[in-house]
Amino acid sequence: MVRLDFSKGNGLLPAIVQDHKTGKVLMLAYINDEAWKKTLETGEAHYWSRSRNKLWHKGESSGHVQKIK
Repeated sequence: MVRLDFSKGNGLLPAIVQDHKTGKVLMLAYINDEAWKKTLETGEAHYWSRSRNKLWHKGESSGHVQKIK
């Protein structure tokens, strides 16, 4: 299991999201410990929204969920 250090950067780490087949970069988002744990638990991407200051389940409103591979 990958161990991430959330002790710096106000508890946020940048997450570069890539297509698992092509390697194409899809987006840059931020994760905190809560988002990381929720992602591992569900197999779907969760991020920290800096503008809304809350956990964000990618696709919760659009339906375009990101599955983790």
